[in-house]
Amino acid sequence: MTQAYPLQWPAHVSRTRPAARRYSRFDVTPDRARRELLREAELMGRHVVISTNIELRRDGEPYANRRAPEDPGVAVYFMRKKQQVCLACDKHPEVWENMRAIGKTLEAMRGIERWGTSELLDQAFKGFTALPPPDQMSPIVTPAPSNWWDVLGVSPDASWAVIKGAHRALVMEAGGGTVELNAAYDAARKEKGQ
Repeated sequence: MTQAYPLQWPAHVSRTRPAARRYSRFDVTPDRARRELLREAELMGRHVVISTNIELRRDGEPYANRRAPEDPGVAVYFMRKKQQVCLACDKHPEVWENMRAIGKTLEAMRGIERWGTSELLDQAFKGFTALPPPDQMSPIVTPAPSNWWDVLGVSPDASWAVIKGAHRALVMEAGGGTVELNAAYDAARKEKGQ
């Protein structure tokens, strides 16, 4: 685990206005909130980085007895299934409250995975993908519409077994079915009478 100072807030997450922040009802110490966030993040992924505006000592641990920072935001970055993910929170006026909120969110998400609906969790994490800063993002290019065989990477006269295998391989590669893949598969199924 690494802690990062100053706060590295993800560009794709909007900030909470200070006047809109509300105290939580979390009944934990700041140290416990930090430790539990770290534990939940490490159970969820690898290479965990917790970023706040709390000043750090040379050993990477926070200074004790320092004044609380004006910006209570917390951003947690980690790798999950080869994808960098970021969860950020600044809904509460204290750093430890935002740490606790993220920790409890990760705990609930791990529950989803344990309860056998990990596909839902994978879909949820697609929304938490850590995007690069806006100045490093490439412009969005909308591809031209394709035929089902172009999308699936097969010839128009491919057998149903080949089409089915290509679809399955692309879904596994993408980490789930996309709208384009599913639409192409449905079009192929209709055309091939399957």
